[in-house]
Amino acid sequence: MLNSDLLSKIQDFTETASAKAGEYSSLIDQARAIIVKHFGENGLIAAYIALAALLIFIVSKLAKITFSTLRFLVIPAVALAFIGSFFVPYSFFALLPVTVTAGSVILLFKG
Repeated sequence: MLNSDLLSKIQDFTETASAKAGEYSSLIDQARAIIVKHFGENGLIAAYIALAALLIFIVSKLAKITFSTLRFLVIPAVALAFIGSFFVPYSFFALLPVTVTAGSVILLFKG
């Protein structure tokens, strides 16, 4: 009973996902046709280059934000919770949310 229900849900999900993928691919094909119609093949190449540059920019910004969060928030909060667990009667896991919150507040006011 459970397996057939799970399989039917998976089948429904794959059908909706394929329908959405077909919808988006038709939008991409239409955009490609419009670019080729108005600007030619050189315009299509320029659009690909611009899209690739935009994606690289977004990925680099996300990576920078991720590494900054690790460097300035997660690592100090974990270290502070570890050190604090030796001096106060609370465990590491009880102190961790407090130290993350304190680090976030400090970073907010620091700018």
